[in-house]
Amino acid sequence: MTIEIHYVQMSTSDSMNELVTQKLNKLAKKYDWLIRAQVHFKLDNDPSGNGKICEIELSAPGPRIFAKSNTDDFEKSLNQTIHELDGQLRKKKTIMKKH
Repeated sequence: MTIEIHYVQMSTSDSMNELVTQKLNKLAKKYDWLIRAQVHFKLDNDPSGNGKICEIELSAPGPRIFAKSNTDDFEKSLNQTIHELDGQLRKKKTIMKKH
């Protein structure tokens, strides 16, 4: 699986790149039919304290899979997004097994 990481209106982070790669590689081992992942980190000016946004779009057979989280920390956003994607992938895997 190829992984593309984009930082919107903020500087890049090697530690976040490593963390994203590590977590997405775990998903790729679990679901070997994943083709590509596009990750976007965005910084939003949110008065409630949130505004650290992580969006991940996965390319796989069939429709693309997308998840987004907005918390007060990029790591939390990444973890929530990965967790949501894992749930979507589990559902997709059960549907694929039926066919």
